Amino acid sequence: MCGGHPRKNGRRMRAARVTFTKSQTTSMAYWLMKSEPDECSIDDALAAPRGTTPWTGVRNYQARNFMRDRMRPGDGVLFYHSSCAEPGIAGLAEVASTAYPDPTQFQRASDYFDPKAKRDAPRWFCVDVRALRKTRLLPLAELRAHKALAKMWLLRPGNRLSITPVSDSEWRYIEAKLL
Repeated sequence: MCGGHPRKNGRRMRAARVTFTKSQTTSMAYWLMKSEPDECSIDDALAAPRGTTPWTGVRNYQARNFMRDRMRPGDGVLFYHSSCAEPGIAGLAEVASTAYPDPTQFQRASDYFDPKAKRDAPRWFCVDVRALRKTRLLPLAELRAHKALAKMWLLRPGNRLSITPVSDSEWRYIEAKLL
């Protein structure tokens, strides 16, 4: 399982050209999704059946709302390793499902259990993410060194969200110049 961790500070192309399932003519969105590699690394996600893993455990309302209200299958994902020796973009993925209730909120034995969540009124949602490929690690310091990325949500002071939008221009710049 990938995603946020309630007790830690966050969770989130091109080889022979990765092709996304969503048509480029529809409004494709892009995301950066943080995951702690000891919980779910890009290698773990690639090894999952069909390369697909549920992005569970996100316990921030804004990140939840991104998944629930804005993410669509085929959206591009920068898979980001966080809370590790060298945080950074470690791979590329895509959103593989629409949002659905995060099952971990109902599992008493789970670190992500929420006693206020009810099956008929879930509080937390998740999406499935399909890993597409591992990239060279693109560390946070390198991202900060590029003027074209200065307004990237990830680089804003105080940002701790586990899921953030990535603009079209930021995605294109990272894909063309850095990966």
